[in-house]
Amino acid sequence: MNYWIGVASKDHVALGVAGGFCQLCHGKSAPLNKMNVGDWLIYYAPKQSLKTKEPCQEFIALGQILPGDAYAFEMAPGFIPNRKNVDFLKDIQPVPLQAVADFPLWQEYRSRLRFGHFQIPEELFSLITSGMKASV
Repeated sequence: MNYWIGVASKDHVALGVAGGFCQLCHGKSAPLNKMNVGDWLIYYAPKQSLKTKEPCQEFIALGQILPGDAYAFEMAPGFIPNRKNVDFLKDIQPVPLQAVADFPLWQEYRSRLRFGHFQIPEELFSLITSGMKASV
């Protein structure tokens, strides 16, 4: 089992949680294909919306990758991103970035946020999700 962080705006994460899917790195299939059934994904939202600069800076969703390959989905004419199905946990609490910012382990991974998707160790996953009050 592996643990991942995906980065997307809060409004986009909400669409994925409602629809039971993840979409990463502007719809590229490569990050989706790195995740296997049973892996865990934490979504971090740097902004409230893709179209604004209003900050969010919270870990806002947590889900487990479901069986099935990545698949193409036409969101708009000419825009066909790839998705993967996810079982998102309900009733989780967002965790502000500040809550983990001072932990040395986070310091090793924080610069990876700019890549949009990256693997983290179980210890960091547990640190972040313990604040979400989710039983995993």
